[in-house]
Amino acid sequence: MAKVYFKEIESYSKTAEISKAAAELIRELVEREGISLEKFIPLKVHFGEKGNKTFIKSENFNGIIEYLKEREIESAFIETNVLYMGERTTKAKHMKLAEEHGFTQLPVIIADGENGEAYEAVEINKKHFEKCKIGREIAIQRQVIVLSHFKGHGLAGFGGAIKQLAMGCASRGGKLDQHANSKPKVNYFKCKACKICAANCPENAIIIGTKAKIDKNKCVGCAACQARCPYGAISNSWVQSLSKSFNERLAEYAYAAAKDKRNVYITFAFNITRGCDCEGHSMKPIAKDIGVFASTDPVAIDKACLDALDKASGKTVFKRGRNTLEYAEKIGLGSMEYELVQI
Repeated sequence: MAKVYFKEIESYSKTAEISKAAAELIRELVEREGISLEKFIPLKVHFGEKGNKTFIKSENFNGIIEYLKEREIESAFIETNVLYMGERTTKAKHMKLAEEHGFTQLPVIIADGENGEAYEAVEINKKHFEKCKIGREIAIQRQVIVLSHFKGHGLAGFGGAIKQLAMGCASRGGKLDQHANSKPKVNYFKCKACKICAANCPENAIIIGTKAKIDKNKCVGCAACQARCPYGAISNSWVQSLSKSFNERLAEYAYAAAKDKRNVYITFAFNITRGCDCEGHSMKPIAKDIGVFASTDPVAIDKACLDALDKASGKTVFKRGRNTLEYAEKIGLGSMEYELVQI
């Protein structure tokens, strides 16, 4: 049975206390579980979309950063580019936003390159995917500290460690796989045949005539063209995202991102909003702040967060997406059975 370590903190305003708790939890986890740490361990984070106010700010991670320094372990903040158009679509814009949002204590690595083209195809041979496109700089790591913000999500139902692994570690093409299970398409009414998409296609899969045309046989679904199109002429269908299989695809990508790694998972259950940190606007919390969780099991830590939220709220808050845990357990990502160890 997996252990989930927990430190209760009643308010997100207590930044120093949260930072100290996170350091205490990782120290307890490493010592009690006998975890061997690598010489370089990146911190998987979410920088928060521009305009979002409730993402977990970088100062809450200072205790973890200091703990790694004490152990003479090098680190960096690591993230991947997003699928949609915004301030985190390309490496240059993403790094600029990270600095603006205060992620300056460590170097920043955008794991899937400038436009999402840099990834490793991780073989898993599951129901929906044989291989998953994981950001290259994440895929090559032997160990990652996955720092997650527990909150809601419109499609996944909730976001925590599993979503941070799945969407958070996937390249842009991997995000496209999970959301739509399809390849980009060109809107001929918007296309200006400017050739920018073709110049940024790593597979030479775009032919420019009077309009751009994507060769589906060559296209690998990296979605770099979608990121670079200045006219918004390249998009994908979101229909598949509304199906129940979306949660299974999410779990399979999480499995791929964690495969052969000795990860540590730390989740911050504060600013629990209905929407995701990818939403670039202010949101109000829908539940009380709970505290910090830590585990080596992404399924167990997500289940512990949900259980704690339900207990604090006296009702089931996030009903959608709980089948993600069931499927994740089924494919071997982790276990929903856990022991809560309060620190």
